[in-house]
Amino acid sequence: MPNQPTLIFVYNADSGMFNTLADIGHKIFSPESYACSLCAITHGYFHERKEWRQFVEALPVPCRFMHRDEFYQSYPHSQEKLPAVFLLQEEILHCCVSAEQLETCDNINQLKQRIMDSCIKHPRQ
Repeated sequence: MPNQPTLIFVYNADSGMFNTLADIGHKIFSPESYACSLCAITHGYFHERKEWRQFVEALPVPCRFMHRDEFYQSYPHSQEKLPAVFLLQEEILHCCVSAEQLETCDNINQLKQRIMDSCIKHPRQ
């Protein structure tokens, strides 16, 4: 039986308490230059947005969330610019929402629609 597809959301930020605090400061004091559009849309300054959490919990596939350092440790050969959303299917990683596509999302509704269209309804297109 094939493995169930999994969505992997990868933030363009490293893990760890210091990095988290630095990211919070960056979002507060210089939001226009913040490097992670995925985090900017899905999180406030201190926590994940409720609407985002509800959306993720309702998706028909399991989801994983990774920081940049965790992702490259698990997938060292990936050349995809981050942040990005990947579909892991049968041990093959496919980028279904690129960093460039995430940049075009101005709000959480556009992000949700992009994920539904590119990762759920029509994966690999």
